[in-house]
Amino acid sequence: MSVFDSRPWDKNWNAEMLQARPLEYETGLDMFLTSALADPQQPLISYFETTLTAAEVDEQSDAFACWLQARGIGRGDRIALYLQNVPEFVLSVIAAWKLGAVPVPINPMYRERELNELLMDSGAKVLVLLEHLWHDVAHSVVDGTAVELVVSTNGLAYLGTTDPVPAVLSDLQPQPVESSTPFSSAIEEFRGSQPQIADVTADDVAYLCYTSGTTGPPKGAMVSHRGVVFSSQNFRDMRGLVPGDVVFAVAPLFHITGLICTIAVGLLVPMRMVLGYRFDVGESLKLIEKYRCSFTVGATTVFIAFLSHPEFADRDISTLQKIVCGGAPIPPSVLERYETATGVYMYNGYGLTESTSPTFGTPSGRRSPVDPVSGALALGVPLPGTDLVILDDAGKPVGYDEPGEVVVRGPHVVTGYWNKPEETANAIQDGWLRTGDVAFMDSDGWVYMVDRKKDVINASGYKVWPREVEEVLYEHPSVREAAVVGVPDDYRGETVKAFVSLRPGEKATVEELIEFTKGKLAAYKYPRIIEIIDDLPKTVTGKILRRELRK
Repeated sequence: MSVFDSRPWDKNWNAEMLQARPLEYETGLDMFLTSALADPQQPLISYFETTLTAAEVDEQSDAFACWLQARGIGRGDRIALYLQNVPEFVLSVIAAWKLGAVPVPINPMYRERELNELLMDSGAKVLVLLEHLWHDVAHSVVDGTAVELVVSTNGLAYLGTTDPVPAVLSDLQPQPVESSTPFSSAIEEFRGSQPQIADVTADDVAYLCYTSGTTGPPKGAMVSHRGVVFSSQNFRDMRGLVPGDVVFAVAPLFHITGLICTIAVGLLVPMRMVLGYRFDVGESLKLIEKYRCSFTVGATTVFIAFLSHPEFADRDISTLQKIVCGGAPIPPSVLERYETATGVYMYNGYGLTESTSPTFGTPSGRRSPVDPVSGALALGVPLPGTDLVILDDAGKPVGYDEPGEVVVRGPHVVTGYWNKPEETANAIQDGWLRTGDVAFMDSDGWVYMVDRKKDVINASGYKVWPREVEEVLYEHPSVREAAVVGVPDDYRGETVKAFVSLRPGEKATVEELIEFTKGKLAAYKYPRIIEIIDDLPKTVTGKILRRELRK
């Protein structure tokens, strides 16, 4: 038995969130066909100066589905999407769902080895990609994989007559791919046609999402339609999203955050999705202002970048009132800086690919408390429909305020890893997902992240959790970003090293920063080594890459 069986977190949610809420739709496609198409003329996708209505999205996804169907693509086939945040991504997802096919999102930063791994493992028959990625990467990879059809596009296809070309697209030039079919040609060939819609259930795979592979080869998490609908409903209701809202796609669409919090939630509410190719601070601020965006989900580093940008004070982004900061816990000092600058409180949200994005969140109208001992901001509380237990190293449930591995269960947990029964059995047991995250819960149900199990530093036998040190560094007025790792040490075994970037116009010495942390941390915790660098390496979702810093 666990002390959490009483679900202490439920008291933080209102009655409407806690009441039994059946899934409103069977599949992600049902959300689009019923909710988004309830008003066919509503704007659904905006890309710089171009906007597609729900009816146009339906017509174009129909056409692409017919093109695929005419070439033998159908239920269960995998369609790899090697794209940035462009309209073709959303159109391809909906077209795949109409056929009962499975979208396989691929990071456009991946190179030959990584792309080959995912194409080989997924067995994708179709590759939809940007033209430059064919010439730069994919042309040397496709042979030997199961790919039969290549469909190409570029970031300019839906741009229209925008003049001047947005800065984020200024380096793009059309680069036709002879061995492919242009996405636009596939649409035109079957415009006005309707595909035979596949009979898909909640248990079918909606997305095949590959994990980052930080602990081994990437694994394809099988995200079910049930998980997509469940998580979308939770996110919509938690943040109070309504059809008048407009979501700005900060998160890449190939990432679980973008797949759920932009595409799926956008189709469910429904609301306009504003896409900007890839994250660029200046262009993002322009698009938020232009389309009066009200909602977004991004990593902490996104909002640090906003605050640091020279145009931030000049752009009217006052409509951006519903913000979720996810991917990594928010340092309290960053939350305070953003709220001071804008008057907007950023809500926490946290989840994994394997939990179909959100697992924890801060209820509307509540503020995440700060743990008085560690100084960590609570991630939130488990979302309705989520079961939680925290286990020690022996697999036994812990009590309040005791750290351990977070293990969750609910309709949003994936069904397993693609063609990897052993890895599935290790990670998911009787529906319970072992997250690898170390956290603790207080008696009011708030969850505080300690760190990933693999990131713990062992200094002279003492455990040091990098996040605690990072929280202190973020309190220094000159620090923009910070990341802490363990490095070999002949005396301590490991010692604490910090990498820091400074805010524009600010100065600080290594000695000053070390002295600052010494006054706030136990002797074995403060960083003996600090390296000041211009920018910390990050994933495309904005997470700081500690593994790169360890190298």
